[in-house]
Amino acid sequence: MFKERLKEIRKERGFTQVGLSQALGISQQAVGKWETGRCTPDPKTLTQLSKILSTSVDYLLGGDGPAMEKMVPVLGTVKAGFGALAFEEDYGCEPANVKDPSQYFYLIVRGDSMEPRIHDGDLALVRRQPTLESGELGVVVYGDGEGTLKKYIRQGQAVILQPFNPAYKSQVIAGEDLNRLYIAGRVVETKTKW
Repeated sequence: MFKERLKEIRKERGFTQVGLSQALGISQQAVGKWETGRCTPDPKTLTQLSKILSTSVDYLLGGDGPAMEKMVPVLGTVKAGFGALAFEEDYGCEPANVKDPSQYFYLIVRGDSMEPRIHDGDLALVRRQPTLESGELGVVVYGDGEGTLKKYIRQGQAVILQPFNPAYKSQVIAGEDLNRLYIAGRVVETKTKW
């Protein structure tokens, strides 16, 4: 299965065997041997190969996961707490299983208010959208650029930003203060970085 998947993904990404071998820093003959099934790459090279081809190791090895991971920018950090600034900086890119990567971005979570489900250092994949349904997890910027990752609850004419960690209190935003609330997007996935 590996040899077929490798050849298929390599061609889809526009790589020749020579081009892929140069990107990996190996010989073209090695790539040729992989595609004929005479040998397979070591785990480190396999990981490097999956990154270059924007796919998962699981998919390359015959798994059912999606083939088309796309690179999504990591824009900065967001506090899993209150009172943090929302930064837009370039922290590189990470792969995500999305159709249109321009509609998504990652943020690095800082703080422990979303424990035990979301941890300090996790990556939150955020879909850019200006609204949230009550109960959804979102990235919200409030006031003078303060950003937070919280469960968004709409209750009458108020919005409650609720942490998962019971040691933290919810923040209630109502009245004129709602005009200073900006929804950056909905958190669709988080992943732990080791």
